[in-house]
Amino acid sequence: MKRYLIPAALFVVLIGFLAVGLKRDPRDVPSPLVGKPAPAFTLPQLDTEKPFSTGDLRGQVWLLNVWASWCVSCRDEHPVLVKFSRSGATPAVPIVGLNYKDQIGDAKAWLTRFGNPYVLSAVDLDGRVGIDYGVYGVPETYVIDKRGIIRMKHTGPITERSLAERIVPLLAELNKEGG
Repeated sequence: MKRYLIPAALFVVLIGFLAVGLKRDPRDVPSPLVGKPAPAFTLPQLDTEKPFSTGDLRGQVWLLNVWASWCVSCRDEHPVLVKFSRSGATPAVPIVGLNYKDQIGDAKAWLTRFGNPYVLSAVDLDGRVGIDYGVYGVPETYVIDKRGIIRMKHTGPITERSLAERIVPLLAELNKEGG
């Protein structure tokens, strides 16, 4: 009888791990960068080719949204971002696009067709900045505080629900606390 106790106990532990794992969101990939300084970069802007640097937004809370015209999920997310950027919602924060491994002409046409929620889009043609940020796939969005610290990473398309329940409250808190 005792010889069955150890396998039974291991089975119960295994079932427990499985139950916890099934309750997790598979799109929620934790980032080791949360709580750390956002990787600095300087890239040309999509519309002007003028350089943009992360230091340009120091002192502001902002969103970095990684997107591409070839990204199917970005098409689902895009209307939510456009609506948010045009809503005059509080807190108002700049949304910076990081156009990831895309053709410049395709990216410009995509924004013309679907609307442009970004204050600017930086062009990451070779994906090196994406690698620095640990991008698994597009879209991904980072909330960056006034000190340049990544406070949240959202993997996958932003929805009305994720915006209302997670992102907007965090933005309000960060704008209020000064960090």
